[in-house]
Amino acid sequence: MYMRNIIHLNNGWRFIREDAGLPETLPEEWEEVELPHCWNAVDGQDGNGAYYRGRCWYARNFQTPVQPLGNGRVYVEVLAAGQQASVYVNGKEAVYHEGGYSTFRADITGLCRDGQENLLVIACSNEEKSSVYPQSADFTFYGGLYRGVNLISVPDTHFDLDYYGGPGLQVTPEPCDDGGAVFRLASWVKNADENFTVLYSIRDAEGNEVAGAARPAADAGVTVYVPDAEKWEIDRPYLYTVTATLQRRNEAFDEISVRAGVRSFSCDPEKGFFINGRQTPLRGVSRHQDRLYKGNALTREEHYEDARLIKELGANTIRLAHYQHSQDFYDACDELGFIVWAEIPFISVFNTDPAAHENCISQMKELIIQNYNHPSICFWGISNEILIGGISEKLVENHRELNALCKQLDPTRLTTIAHVSMTPVDGPLHGITDVESYNHYFGWYGGKMEDNGSWLDDFHRMHPEICLGLSEYGCEGIITYHGANPACRDYSEEYQALYHEHMAKVLEERSYIWSSYVWNMFDFGCAARNEGGVAGRNNKGLMTIDRKMKKDSYYVYQAYWSKKPMVHLCGRRYAQRAGETTEIRVYSNQPSVALYLDGKLVEEKTADKVFVFHVALADGVNIVTARAGKISDSMTLEKVDAEPSVYALPEAKERAEGVANWFKLAGNLDLKAPMEFPEGRYSIRDTIEELADSQEAWDITAEAFRLAANMKLARREGMWDMIKSMTLEDALKMAGSMVPEGFTESVNAKLIKIEK
Repeated sequence: MYMRNIIHLNNGWRFIREDAGLPETLPEEWEEVELPHCWNAVDGQDGNGAYYRGRCWYARNFQTPVQPLGNGRVYVEVLAAGQQASVYVNGKEAVYHEGGYSTFRADITGLCRDGQENLLVIACSNEEKSSVYPQSADFTFYGGLYRGVNLISVPDTHFDLDYYGGPGLQVTPEPCDDGGAVFRLASWVKNADENFTVLYSIRDAEGNEVAGAARPAADAGVTVYVPDAEKWEIDRPYLYTVTATLQRRNEAFDEISVRAGVRSFSCDPEKGFFINGRQTPLRGVSRHQDRLYKGNALTREEHYEDARLIKELGANTIRLAHYQHSQDFYDACDELGFIVWAEIPFISVFNTDPAAHENCISQMKELIIQNYNHPSICFWGISNEILIGGISEKLVENHRELNALCKQLDPTRLTTIAHVSMTPVDGPLHGITDVESYNHYFGWYGGKMEDNGSWLDDFHRMHPEICLGLSEYGCEGIITYHGANPACRDYSEEYQALYHEHMAKVLEERSYIWSSYVWNMFDFGCAARNEGGVAGRNNKGLMTIDRKMKKDSYYVYQAYWSKKPMVHLCGRRYAQRAGETTEIRVYSNQPSVALYLDGKLVEEKTADKVFVFHVALADGVNIVTARAGKISDSMTLEKVDAEPSVYALPEAKERAEGVANWFKLAGNLDLKAPMEFPEGRYSIRDTIEELADSQEAWDITAEAFRLAANMKLARREGMWDMIKSMTLEDALKMAGSMVPEGFTESVNAKLIKIEK
C-alpha cells in the first residue's frame, strides 16, 4: 500500500481498572477487552450513588506498518478517551491529551521498532482535574477508550494529520444566485516541494464528477464552481463528495475525501430560522450519547439507530449536549437532514484556573476543526448554564474570547449559548453570541407549565433584537407511575405527556423561537441522581435509556412534527384502572379520530393533535381501539376495584404529609411578618456550602429541599459543585409554585435560631 493506510486497533486489548502503572510487556493477566470500551458502563448508571473515577490502563501489541515508499510516517489516532489520556509506545510517552470527547493523534514513527512488535499503552483517567472541562454537570463522566483507536501510515509527504485532529481538508460550499455553487477548498500538505500538486475532484451523490481543480501543494487553496448545484435540504439532504489527491508527477501519494452540502441559513429575531431562504422553525431534541450498561461505548450502528429514532419522531434539529459527539453521529445527521447545535462542555461551574480556560479554547478548536465539513452543523455553542456557579468579569471576558475564536475559525456559522433559567434578562452574557437560548423547566423544577409561554413573550418584548430559543425544557417520566390526576413532580408518564402537550402547542404558536430542544430524547446516566425511585439516571427522556420504550410524550411530538400519518393511544401501561369512567387520550396528526371499545364505536372527534375521550369500561378486560382514516392503534385495559400501589410514587404522599408536619412543628409563627437575618446566625441567605458547615443547619436545608422540590440533597457529594454557591433563598425560588406559601419564611425562622 503506497498511499494512506488506516489500520483499526479495536481488538486484542488488555485492560485493568486500577492505576497499575506502565507495563514493560503486554500484561496477559489483565482483562481482555475490545473497543469501544467504557469502564463505567454499569456503575455510571446503576444507582449506587458513585462510580469509579480514576486512572485505568489499556495495552496491546502491534506490528509496525509498512511505511509507504520506504520513508513514511506512522500515527496513532485515538477517537476519544475520557477524560485525560497519555499514550505510550514501547515505554515512551507519545502524547498527552486533555478533553474526553475529541480525536487526537501522535506521530509515533520514531518510537516504532522496524519489523518488530511494538507495545501500545494508553492510560485514561476520568478523575476530576481543575484544568479540564466538564468540571461538574448533570451527567456521568464516563471513562474509557469508547470510540476506538487507529494506526495511520502515510508517505513522508502527506495531508496534515497534526492540526487539532482535523482531516487536513476544509470545504466551504456557498450557493450562488444563478443556481450554481462555489466550493472554497483548502488543504494542508506536510513536507511538500515543487514537485507536488493537489488535485481536487467534486462528485455528486450519484458519483459523477461535476467539477475539479489543481493547485501547487504549497498553496493549495482554490475556489471551484459547480453549475446547477443541488441544495442540502432538511427533507432532501443532498451530499457531494470532495476528494483531494496529493500527486507527484504520475504518482498519487496521499488522498482524503469529505462530504459536503450546499446550503445557506440565517436567524431573524421575529421570524426565527431560515434555511435556503425558507422560514423553518427548528423543533427537536437534545441527545446524550450513552446507552444502558454500555456507557459511551456505542457502535456506529447504534449511533445511526439513535438518529433514525429522532427522525421518526419528526424532529428537524438536534442539540448535541454537552460535548463533541462521534463522527458517526455527525455523519448520520448529514445524511438524514438534521440541523445540529454542537457545543463544548463549558458547563455549570466556571473554574478560575487559567489552564481551564485554555482547555476550553483547545476543545473549541478541536470541535470546529474536526467538524467543519459537516453541513448539518449550523451552530457552535460556547457554554451551558454556566451561571450556576456565579458570574464574574473574567467569566464574561472568557465568553467573548470563545465567541471571537469561533468567528475566527469559522465565520460561516452562527454562535449560540444556553442560559440557565436564573440568568438575568438584562446582564453581561447577553449580546455576545449571534443567537441565544434559555433552559427553562417551568412546570417541573419551579413554577407552572403555563409560565413558559408568558416568560418567552415577555423576554421577546424586552429584547426584540435577540434571536431567542429554548435550549432545554422537560420533566421526568417513569413508565411505572400512573394515575387519573397527574401532577407536577409525581414522575408519572401521564404528567410528562401533559407537560409536553402544553409545550408543543406553546412552541407551535411562537415562530419567533428560532429553535427548541426537548430535554432529552433518551433517559441518560447521572450517577449522582436519585429521583422518582430510579437512581443513577435522568429520566426526562422521551424514550428509555435502553431505546426499548417510547413514552407517551414521544408521540406528542410525532403528532406535531411528523408528516407521516400516525395515531397513538396513550396510557397502555396504565393498564389497570378504577372508577366509573376513565379518560382516554389519543395523539394523531389526522383531523379526526374514532374511538372503539370492544369493537363498538364510542365516539368520533375532530381536534388538533390531542383527542380526549371519556369512556365507561366494562368489568374485566376491555379492548380499546383508535382509528384515524386507514391507520389505527389498539390497547387492552382492565377495570379493577383498586389500582395497583406501584402506580403511585411513595414519596409523593410522604412529601405532602411532610410539608403539613413541617408547618405544625414551626409553631405559632407569624409567617407574613418581614423575615429577619440577625448577624452571627444562619439564614436562607447563606449559601448551600455555608449551611453545610453546621449539621443542624444542614439537616434543615436538606429536609427543605426534599419537601419543596422532592429532591434528595447530598452534602459534598453528587452535584455538589453545581449547587454549593447558590443561596438557599435562590434555590427555593427556583422551585417556584411548588413551595407552599409561608414555607420559605418557616425555613428561615428555623435557621436563625442556630448560631454560626
